[in-house]
Amino acid sequence: MRLVLVGPPGAGKGTQAQFLAAHYLIPHISTGDIFRANLKAGTPLGEQAKSFMDRGELVPDSVTNEMVKDRLTHEDAKNGFLLDGFPRNVAQAEVLRDILAEKKTPLHAVLEFALGDEEIIARLSSRRTCRDCGGPSVGLDKCPTCGGEVYQREDDKADVIKRRLEVYTEQTAPIIAFYRNADLLISISAVGSVEAITDQAKSALKNVAQ
Repeated sequence: MRLVLVGPPGAGKGTQAQFLAAHYLIPHISTGDIFRANLKAGTPLGEQAKSFMDRGELVPDSVTNEMVKDRLTHEDAKNGFLLDGFPRNVAQAEVLRDILAEKKTPLHAVLEFALGDEEIIARLSSRRTCRDCGGPSVGLDKCPTCGGEVYQREDDKADVIKRRLEVYTEQTAPIIAFYRNADLLISISAVGSVEAITDQAKSALKNVAQ
């Protein structure tokens, strides 16, 4: 299965990506995880990415395109992959299309998690992130995964969330039309329990060729 997940910030793509990647036995390739690793290590790439993320803006294409291209050559992605956070605009979608066309391994589907702005703001403004493992935490003083200290990321504050949604509408939402026109888009609601959304995603993808 070669799958891309799309949807606004706060739609739960990262959580669903983990379950779907395990279900299809494919690697979960998240640009967010790559950026967090660089941020924690304080690399030049991490510092560059942080300056954009703290303003609620997207990291430039030049930082991510070659990184994703290289990641798709790894052995664990030979039989499929799940991309979470890439592509984030039409230019990147075209880059991905060309990369996969060269390898003669086109996408099987693009799964959209649809969610309204009010629900997004409510979700993200209450979210906290673990300093140690980067995992999310809602309404807890400690990380439920590793017990680490949790904090509110700059890009989870209400004013920054609104800017993130503006950026998403301007830059990322057009890829939904791009993939719809390519007959690859499958859209589901991101409202409900994690388990219900996972079941809905599996059901929507059950007839997709693998």
